[in-house]
Amino acid sequence: MGAVTAWDPASMTSFAALEPAVALGPLDGRYRAAASALVDHLSEPALNRARLHVEVEWFIHLCATAAVPGARELTAAETDLLRAIPRDFDADGIREHAAIEKVTVHDVKAVEYYIKRRIEGSTLEPLAELVHFACTSEDINNLSYALMVKGAVEQVWLPAAEALAAQIAELAQATAGVPMLSRTHGQTATPTTLGKELAVLAHRLRRQLARVRAQEYLGKINGATGTFGAHTAAVPGTDWVTASRTFVEGLGLTWNPLTTQIESHDWQAELYADVARFGRILHNLATDVWTYISLGYFAQAAVAGAIGSSAMPHKINPIRFENAEANLEISAALFDTLGATLVTSRLQRDLTDSTSQRNIGVAFGHSLLAIDNVRRGLGALSVNEAALAADLDASWEVLAEPIQSAMRAAALAGVPGMENPYERLKDLTRGHVIDAAAIRAFVGELELPDETKERLAALTPGTYVGLAESLVRDYLS
Repeated sequence: MGAVTAWDPASMTSFAALEPAVALGPLDGRYRAAASALVDHLSEPALNRARLHVEVEWFIHLCATAAVPGARELTAAETDLLRAIPRDFDADGIREHAAIEKVTVHDVKAVEYYIKRRIEGSTLEPLAELVHFACTSEDINNLSYALMVKGAVEQVWLPAAEALAAQIAELAQATAGVPMLSRTHGQTATPTTLGKELAVLAHRLRRQLARVRAQEYLGKINGATGTFGAHTAAVPGTDWVTASRTFVEGLGLTWNPLTTQIESHDWQAELYADVARFGRILHNLATDVWTYISLGYFAQAAVAGAIGSSAMPHKINPIRFENAEANLEISAALFDTLGATLVTSRLQRDLTDSTSQRNIGVAFGHSLLAIDNVRRGLGALSVNEAALAADLDASWEVLAEPIQSAMRAAALAGVPGMENPYERLKDLTRGHVIDAAAIRAFVGELELPDETKERLAALTPGTYVGLAESLVRDYLS
């Protein structure tokens, strides 16, 4: 028998040179479909397209406000020519920009040269030096990232997250009256309803979504150290503060008047904390639903041809929720790192934010992938009410709580024989198997008012759910 061959990828076919390119990360490979909507917002080409947009809009703004002598009013055709530059940025444009950057070794300068090439020979050529006028690279970058993240959140992430929250809320409403045994600390506890527990999670998720929807996206365009130094040195007569504010607000962003060379990125840290917190709450839902599946409370739909286990044919594994857990943990870790890194920049500028921000799409991608998995997982579930009922019927000891509470109320009303209610129920139930007969016998021996005794004797674990159903109906919109 021959020896086992050692693993040696260097001796095998290299994947690095294959076309189309082999993805290094799963978001661009295995999970591409779930995250692909972010490519138009948070990829490297999307960054350069946003930079082109900011540069040409600054050019147009300078002309429209006559901020610089010689910056005449543009014709409609000239404005259209400029705005077509980012709009038509395609595969050829991506390659051309990359070729320019290979020479400049500077991505923003390559954007400037790319624009100047496109106005060469046109009536705009005499105005070419308005491209990137009085700007530092970060003037363009901070506005570009703000536009990119805003678009990604509002057009991709929020709709997916809101659809998920609505799906959970719908399931909560549908199961609002389905009684379920609680398991505080993993032990049998006061019953609730399945819908009420799902409603808690839907409500928590919606609170975070409200915070994300209210997010401000800040931007600045004030020069190399935030002083408008180059602006005022070149054209001292222009109100550059107003020109800056109206430009940033015209882009749909919130103007930040006080910055160093960089916009401080605090808004990004705020946003990423909220998105990460949404993910952590969703992680809580994934682990809870996983547990309910393991208890038999939910059944999973069998998919024709799908394999649950390579060894155990009977299994349908809750893989959607497990996949979501892992991707939410990765996403939260990335968002936490971004939030911690981006709020600090040495003195007036360092470049730690530059490479960090290129991972924003990865963080959102793993979040979006998790949302997709939870949605698909929830869509394959059905409630096993028989399993829920069986667990409740095996847990009559949970009625110790309402009985001792009723005894306390009776004692306060002066009813005799109600001493030590908690301790008496503890002796009856703790460490003992309790059934309906034992509970009703105990209640029957109490000198409670008839109405109270009848109410307690009629109580079952399945009906001891308090206001759970009405809480869902009244407070989960």
